[in-house]
Amino acid sequence: MRIKQVHSGIGRPALERRTLEALGLKHHQDAVVKKDHPSLRGMLYQVRHLVEVTPVKEGK
Repeated sequence: MRIKQVHSGIGRPALERRTLEALGLKHHQDAVVKKDHPSLRGMLYQVRHLVEVTPVKEGK
């Protein structure tokens, strides 16, 4: 999954800011690629209004 931060964490509750940091997103427009996992889905649900998720085909 490609996860891109589309809104700033400034002014957001501490839980949301810590979740963004745990995902590896430190700045607006940062993007990371992570493997799909239930715990990752839970984190994304907490910050769903701040990120954009795009499926990525896994390469060999």
